[in-house]
Amino acid sequence: MCGGCVGTEYPERGTTCLEGGSFLLNFVGCAQCGRRDFVLVGNRAAGLHDGEEIVTYDHLCKNCHHLIARHEYTFSIVDDYQVCLLSLRSPSRYVLQREKHFHYLKRGLRQLTEAYECLDASRPWLCYWILHSLELLDEPIPESVASDVCQFLRRCQSPQGGFGGGPGQHPHLAPTYAAVNALCIIGTEEAFGIIDRKKLLEYLHSLKQPDGSFLMHVGGEVDVRSAYCAASVASLTNILTPTLFAGTAEWIARCQNWEGGIGGVPGMEAHGGYTFCGVAALVILKQEHLLNLRSLLHWVTGRQMRFEGGFQGRCNKLVDGCYSFWQAGLLPLLHRALHARGDPALSMAHWMFDQLALQEYILLCCQCPAGGLLDKPGKSRDFYHTCYCLSGLAIAQHFGSGDLHNEVVLGIPENCLQATHPVYNIAPEKVARAVMHFLQYPVPSLDPASAAE
Repeated sequence: MCGGCVGTEYPERGTTCLEGGSFLLNFVGCAQCGRRDFVLVGNRAAGLHDGEEIVTYDHLCKNCHHLIARHEYTFSIVDDYQVCLLSLRSPSRYVLQREKHFHYLKRGLRQLTEAYECLDASRPWLCYWILHSLELLDEPIPESVASDVCQFLRRCQSPQGGFGGGPGQHPHLAPTYAAVNALCIIGTEEAFGIIDRKKLLEYLHSLKQPDGSFLMHVGGEVDVRSAYCAASVASLTNILTPTLFAGTAEWIARCQNWEGGIGGVPGMEAHGGYTFCGVAALVILKQEHLLNLRSLLHWVTGRQMRFEGGFQGRCNKLVDGCYSFWQAGLLPLLHRALHARGDPALSMAHWMFDQLALQEYILLCCQCPAGGLLDKPGKSRDFYHTCYCLSGLAIAQHFGSGDLHNEVVLGIPENCLQATHPVYNIAPEKVARAVMHFLQYPVPSLDPASAAE
């Protein structure tokens, strides 16, 4: 027996060996997961009888390769394997550490360590990530804290329109998106009153390009993120006009490539973050029909990892907890678009991905014992991954809305989060409140010089 197999290169999976099939059984008992890619399920393709599996050796140490070269090991393990799975699927094994996450987030709203100095230009993002995580956990924001956040974001608003990454910084579409989302989460008159809609509209016009795209900031780069950020803040604050977004939908559609996903600009590799931004922007603009939806569906469903259950951002990349939202959040948008086309094959109870597998990855692999969530085991927690892991968990738990709503919750009932809007990634009722508030006011009129920029 070789103690080096798996135990050396993957110490968290325990010491295992090949003899007598204990390699597979020990692995299952230690790793606590029923979806493992080292078992070849296609028995007929392998020429095996029912009840036998062939083990592949992706996770074995080098010392065992000479054994593999001499002969294959086959086992009849179905009965033992099913017994293991029954014990591993106990709901008590899957627990969302709500209190620990709450205290981690609560501390971050008031004080950050020096480790966050590198995010000085992303301070509205920190507000949004923390506030949205708290609303998913159904934790109320104290009025005094909410007011302090509002006044801080007021200081981040630029006289030119839009928001910068901190007080006195140049405006940028990314922190503008984060600031508007954070203010909509707070949802008070004070919060809504901070947004200078006329200046914001002028700022968006200053970033608009002749081909329909948007700059991220004056003199900055162009990519799909900017189109989404612009469409999101414009639709929430009732400043979305046909003139402002003329040609934008067509430009986004040109960013869909041969893989089916969307790249940052036309001709670039498909990427989960850019794909979400592109699709969500088209949903806002009511132009998602410009995409090849079947090709997009094929691409995004292929990004869910068979072994881990989470999502990767691009083909041949590692799993990352943040793509629990950027990728899984696409499936409700695609479901809606395909339903509008009358697709008869759509489920009316589940999204088109393995919702339980994603929940399992987040609950078992992405929770820091001290609170907060992370990319993958071995990585550090941060507010970004806390926000998007929880957002993805909410997407996986909630199907549909209103009368057509189905909950799929892994583990104990207390794991269930509040739902999130798949386009804006804030609570659906906060979206409705913001939209209704700003619909009371007309779209600001611009002088010809501002509109022509």
